[in-house]
Amino acid sequence: MFTHIMIGSNDLARSKRFYDATFIALGGQPGETDARGRLIYLHNGGRLMITAPIDGKPASAANGGTIGILAARPEDVRAWHDAGTANGGMSIETPPSLRPNGQFVAYLRDPDGNKLTVRSLPPEQD
Repeated sequence: MFTHIMIGSNDLARSKRFYDATFIALGGQPGETDARGRLIYLHNGGRLMITAPIDGKPASAANGGTIGILAARPEDVRAWHDAGTANGGMSIETPPSLRPNGQFVAYLRDPDGNKLTVRSLPPEQD
């Protein structure tokens, strides 16, 4: 459905430290900077892009918005959460935990206040 998700940042160097650490924790690669200065993260067929706002105004977090990222295992969710909090992210809602639906879930706000979640799929039932 989506080709990419684009979010704004007020400090791209700070965002790169945060997102590099969190994507590496999920088995991904550090972001690349394109010719326009945007950070680009490719992972499991998805693309997340981070940029300074085109209109020159400060970036702000979407009120009510959440970006969801898939992790392979609960251990990856924990590693993502730990990497994020160690690199300027803020843990929000509940600590990383198993949900009744079998997903292991964690939430963070990135250094610009964007709300992110990473979750592993429930184990397949035989």
